[in-house]
Amino acid sequence: QVQLVESGGGLVQTGDSLRLSCAASGRPFSTYPMAWFRQGPGKEREFVATIYQSPEDIRYADSVKGRFTISRDNTRNTLYLQLNSLKPEDTAVYYCAASTRSGDLLQPWSYNYWGQGTQVTVAS
Repeated sequence: QVQLVESGGGLVQTGDSLRLSCAASGRPFSTYPMAWFRQGPGKEREFVATIYQSPEDIRYADSVKGRFTISRDNTRNTLYLQLNSLKPEDTAVYYCAASTRSGDLLQPWSYNYWGQGTQVTVAS
C-alpha cells in the first residue's frame, strides 16, 4: 500500500511559479516510479511528468517541457513538481501517482495509487 498527499496548489498569475509536493507513506519510497498528472475543466486526465526510481530518469509531456521540473527526495519520501512560467492553460487539478506494477508510465492506468489532487489556477 502507498498513501499520497499533495500540497502546494493555489491561485497565481500568468508567468508565476509554484511548487507542488506529494508526501508518500507505506512502501519504501525509493522502490517505485512516480508521476504527476493533471485534469483541467472538461478534460481527460493527462500525463505531465514521470520520474523513475533513479532520480535522473525523467520524462515530460511536450506541453510542459522546459517549464516544469519533477524531482524526488528519497530521504524525505517526497515528490515535487516545480511549475515555472505558468499559463492559463496549466489550470487543472494536479495529481501525484505511484506505480507498483509494470506498464507504460506515461499512461494513467499504469498507476495504482493516487493522491487526492491539488488545484492550480492560473489567471490571465
